[in-house]
Amino acid sequence: MSLAHTAAEYMLSDALLPDRRGPRLKGLRLELPLDRLVKFVAVGFPLLLMSLAFAQEFSSGSPISCFSPSNFSARQAAYVDSSCWDSLVHHQQEEPGRYQLKSLWPHKALPYSLLALAVAMYLPVLLWQYAAAPALSSDLLFIISELDKSYNRSIRLVQHMVKIRHKSSDPHVFWDELDKARTERYFEFPLLERYLACKQRSHSLVATYLLRNSLWLLFTSATYLYLGHFHLDVFFQKEFSCSVKTELLSNETDIPDLITCRLTSLSVFQIVSLSIIATYTLLVPVIIYNLTRLCRWDKRLLSIYEMLPAFDLLSRKMLGCPINDLNVILLFLRANVSELISFSWLSVLCVLKDTTTQKHNIDTVVDFMTLLAGLEPSKPKHLTRQVSDENP
Repeated sequence: MSLAHTAAEYMLSDALLPDRRGPRLKGLRLELPLDRLVKFVAVGFPLLLMSLAFAQEFSSGSPISCFSPSNFSARQAAYVDSSCWDSLVHHQQEEPGRYQLKSLWPHKALPYSLLALAVAMYLPVLLWQYAAAPALSSDLLFIISELDKSYNRSIRLVQHMVKIRHKSSDPHVFWDELDKARTERYFEFPLLERYLACKQRSHSLVATYLLRNSLWLLFTSATYLYLGHFHLDVFFQKEFSCSVKTELLSNETDIPDLITCRLTSLSVFQIVSLSIIATYTLLVPVIIYNLTRLCRWDKRLLSIYEMLPAFDLLSRKMLGCPINDLNVILLFLRANVSELISFSWLSVLCVLKDTTTQKHNIDTVVDFMTLLAGLEPSKPKHLTRQVSDENP
């Protein structure tokens, strides 16, 4: 009997989680994996295209090439290129002496519009980082700590039960105390349960999360409008007619009224525009999927932690509307499952629980570890029959 007791003690001691003190949870993730993907692509891709646009401009020289008159010197031709690039206005002749002006400024503003797009897409990230991340971090630290502590308390409770059972000379007293403890709910730890129930009535985190993703969708729609209104109008404009007869040159008769120029960077402009449209079109379903995850509970995580006594009321609360802070916290707990040491232990116990032949007597980790320690999770039948015989 002492060997069985010692083996049970060793098994329960090994099941206890190590006490993590000091600088713990340094790798706490305050962004969901898909949100991080959206951030990197939405912010980083425009910056990448902006750097490529600047590199192309610096390496290729002037982004336009004007067909200056043959009597122009090299310096005069360079002046024409510079003047036409500065103005970047297409003169389309309607009647003799009358021209319709069409600005081609999106070509010149391309790198700066990409920078503005990257800054706009980073604003929701800043909103989440300063408005939600501090509170979310404290919530996760507390909940992760309490979940692991709740698991450890359950194991220590089983250790105590084994010691009492080993020292007790009357098994009836032990089982009466155990049944009373279950009836009085001594095995439950209401602090975590009440905290999670409180979070179900809070909506600050979920509001910030919805606002963050809604801003991404809004800025994406604004990008589509900008590209459709400004870029599409000049998307196929390969050549334009430029006038250099301004200011001191307005009365020069040997300078033609219009000089034809070609946009040598048109292909870069087209590739960048199409790339932005394609990339953000692919991001829209990801953002919408992130929003739809708030409409359902993460039942897998809950089913694992329902083995803890502190979680027995959570399944009944789960029938409420999932759009609250508790659902957001559960999503981030799932993303930080590597920080939950108790998750792997409870996952194993859930698998073993499903394969045991006494499922009707096993509800929590206390019941299962009691069974593994060599004790019956409920009063043995021969003791129950004995009590019935003594009290006919």
